[in-house]
Formats: sequence, C-alpha cells, structure tokens
Amino acid sequence: MNQDIIVDDDLDWQPERQGIAFTAHWQGRKVDCFLALAHLEHMTGQSLIDEGNIMLAFESVRFDIEERVAELVGEEAFAPDGGLYL
Repeated sequence: MNQDIIVDDDLDWQPERQGIAFTAHWQGRKVDCFLALAHLEHMTGQSLIDEGNIMLAFESVRFDIEERVAELVGEEAFAPDGGLYL
C-alpha cells in the first residue's frame, strides 16, 4: 500500500466512457483519475460485464491502482486537464 497516494471511495462507473472515474489524494491535493475498463480487465485477468463485478474487480486491485497512480504522479504524467488516466 502506498501511503503517499490515497485512492478515495468515490468510484463512479461511467458506461459511456467505459471506465471508472475516481479521485486520489496526493500531498493534500485532490487528483481526478480515470481507469479504463480494458486496463482493469487486463489487471484482473477477467472479462467484466456488469457494474457490480467491475467495482469488485477495482477493489481487488486497489493497491495496484494506488501504486500506478503514484508512478504517474512521479512521472508528472498529468493530462492537460490535471487528471491522471490509467
């Protein structure tokens, strides 16, 4: 678990974008993040169809997601809108 990055519990499945929007806290700053469904499926090795399974899958790899967010922050890989896209 990465203590520098904390992923919030505000997961928002966005079917039109085929991904999950969420926020993370880094050094007191709130960062908007987006995880594409295809990436989540790759991380879990599962084909995800319904929202319930998608949310459970996110939770099963939450710490890996926190690590990836930390890597992107370290690389300063912020999008023009200030968000991080995984």
